Amino acid sequence: MTVGDRIDERLQKLGMSQAELARRVKVSQPTINALIRGNNTTSKHLHRIAAELETSPAFLAGETDNDAPVATAPSALEALTEKLDLAIVPELELGYSMGGGTTIFEQYEQKGIVPFQRAWLRSMMRGTVADLFVARGEGDSMQPTILDGDIVLVDTAQKDIRQQDRIWAVAYGDLGVIKRVRRTPKGSYLLLSDNAAVPPVECVDEEMQVVGRVIWIGRRI
Repeated sequence: MTVGDRIDERLQKLGMSQAELARRVKVSQPTINALIRGNNTTSKHLHRIAAELETSPAFLAGETDNDAPVATAPSALEALTEKLDLAIVPELELGYSMGGGTTIFEQYEQKGIVPFQRAWLRSMMRGTVADLFVARGEGDSMQPTILDGDIVLVDTAQKDIRQQDRIWAVAYGDLGVIKRVRRTPKGSYLLLSDNAAVPPVECVDEEMQVVGRVIWIGRRI
């Protein structure tokens, strides 16, 4: 049995729909459907999915045929982050999209994790910690605001461009870029670089997907 078969089996046993499971795990319903249909063979949400399906990640992964949930002690990292009230935010490689994913976290490669104080994050984010990711500035197009190698924190709960010239992470074609975005009177968008030597790029809704708003920039000095 595949991961998808086992998820589907547990859904039927519990009388739960894909939409309900997606709501509980806080992912889209197509993400769950892709797992069940075998389009994706694994997921970073497998532990959460297993918990909602009242089973273990080992059962869903086919490592055991015992579908009973297994209570495990929290890892040292989990215990430490809870004690210090830290949130672990994934670092994504924006660059080229891997394609096929239904969420930003499935479209781009995860490069690592970065810890943040939860209380500090709450003062800035619009949604939840699960909506956040970290990326790194590449090149000189956003200098002097963002230097090559700078860390930026992106809130994917913020996607509605209401104010001009804020800094956003956007997908343009199969590229993920960090730019200022300005809406023109004719309804198109200008992707602006802070480096005056880099010309703006004009695009329309169909050409650009808003990934999230850059809410913080970190720099090594």
